[in-house]
Amino acid sequence: MLRHEFQPGRLVAGIFLTATAVAYAGDAGGLWETPWFAAIPLVIGGLSLAAATAVLTRTHRTRPPKNPQT
Repeated sequence: MLRHEFQPGRLVAGIFLTATAVAYAGDAGGLWETPWFAAIPLVIGGLSLAAATAVLTRTHRTRPPKNPQT
């Protein structure tokens, strides 16, 4: 049994923040060169997609109240 409910918005945010860390770790290890400003679009874009995913998840999970008159 799961301990908590699945939250895809946090998963998306984690993936993008991990990608940012990998980009700078590769730069620190000398595998490739990452510009200093590369983190800005990765983090901002990832957090924006995570927010959109969280909103879509919330609207999908909440159901309208049942109308007993219908």
